[in-house]
Amino acid sequence: MIVKPARLLLAMTAMVALPSFAQNVATVNGKAIPAAKVDQVVKQVVAQGKATDSPQLREAIKKDLIGREVLIQEADKQGIGTRPEVKNAIDNARQSIIINAMLADYIKKNPVKDADITAEYNKYKAQVGDKEYHARHILVGTEDEAKAIIAKLKGGAKFDELAKQSKDPGSAQNGGDLDWASPANFVPEFSKAMTSLQKGAITETPVKTQYGYHVIKLEDTRAAKIPPLEEVKQQVAEQLQQRKLAAFREQLMAKAKIQ
Repeated sequence: MIVKPARLLLAMTAMVALPSFAQNVATVNGKAIPAAKVDQVVKQVVAQGKATDSPQLREAIKKDLIGREVLIQEADKQGIGTRPEVKNAIDNARQSIIINAMLADYIKKNPVKDADITAEYNKYKAQVGDKEYHARHILVGTEDEAKAIIAKLKGGAKFDELAKQSKDPGSAQNGGDLDWASPANFVPEFSKAMTSLQKGAITETPVKTQYGYHVIKLEDTRAAKIPPLEEVKQQVAEQLQQRKLAAFREQLMAKAKIQ
């Protein structure tokens, strides 16, 4: 069979055009939606663990991109993008995207090391200590008030009842109960007095802190419940990352000329 030159030219043109069509999943009013865009969104969705790559996912993303293109074209016709408030929102979004990308690069180049995570975990364990304390307290404004409460307790008054006059709203209606906590959760003066008590004992003298005067009762103690490193490793790593980013930001702020 001999192919005529005109037919041969048409066939060659079709062969050249075919890859161009394959590069797009659709066109909307002449505007192409590239297949690469679908691939990009699929990659993002899969990376976030929201779905697995499938024909159904790709079709859903394709429809969404078509819908978005229809809407953005209409918005452009109406001049929505030229409004000052919209321009400001776009500028803010642009800044956020670029800044987040830069910070992600910084963390990639300055990763948190396993040794740093272990050191931070051990530091936390040392601060928490090996005991937790279940205490109650009554907080008042003056030393005389605290002494009067201690006298009443020695006379047989119930701690729960006297705690209702406490200035600490978080515990006053619960008998002054502070639940189980590490000494590190309290200010030093409070912790020192609390840890010196025997089970069931009450402070003999008012304990002064920045908040006022406390009367403390120790209900009980128990071994501290500290999760193993593997359970909190990711959490610790994220905290250290945030510190790195905060330090990086402060360095940039210190170098900048701000008037």
